[in-house]
Amino acid sequence: MLKLKKKDTVIVIAGRDKGKKGEIKEVMPEDRKVVVMGINIVHKHKKTTKEKPGGIHKVEAPMDISNVQLVCPKCNKPARVKISIQGGEKLRACKKCGEAIV
Repeated sequence: MLKLKKKDTVIVIAGRDKGKKGEIKEVMPEDRKVVVMGINIVHKHKKTTKEKPGGIHKVEAPMDISNVQLVCPKCNKPARVKISIQGGEKLRACKKCGEAIV
């Protein structure tokens, strides 16, 4: 089970964008990668088609899930996530402050 989900706010902890915050746009659990809005921008060279013009486009590339860390909504700091079971339901919680992450 992955501890990160779509629309979570994360901070980059490794790589050229280290220290930047962004929202998760897409999660790829089989590859253990995430796409974060505005982070890991690369240039893609695309050909012209009937619908879209060609050229050099800026695109967010997937990055490894180990290079990002969840930002706790309560304490607004990067925190590890623990999984706790309450009432037969799995919940994610911040390890620093104990706040449940929805």
